[in-house]
Amino acid sequence: QVQLVESGGGLVQPGGSLRLSCVASGISINIYFMAWYRQAPGKQRELVASITSSGITNYLNSVKGRFTISRDTAKSTVYLQMNSLKPEDTAVYSCTAQRWDSYWGQGTQVTVSS
Repeated sequence: QVQLVESGGGLVQPGGSLRLSCVASGISINIYFMAWYRQAPGKQRELVASITSSGITNYLNSVKGRFTISRDTAKSTVYLQMNSLKPEDTAVYSCTAQRWDSYWGQGTQVTVSS
């Protein structure tokens, strides 16, 4: 059974940092397209950051230079380091693993507010 479990969300002040973790079980993350999406209330879900099986990363324009996606295959974990957070980064962040099949985690809330 495949599971993706996110953690690391919370309340942070503008300019602060958080690191999200996505622990995968039942798959090898190094052969999957791994990504972080987010969805804010009343808005469409958007792709924030991704990493391919070959290690190529891609980012939403609004987070470039602030967010970094990485993976630790030994720990079967994908991370999203988020720095210089802004109120507009507030959303539920979800991890996904995709090949011909796709899996999603339950999401973790990130709130950026003073």
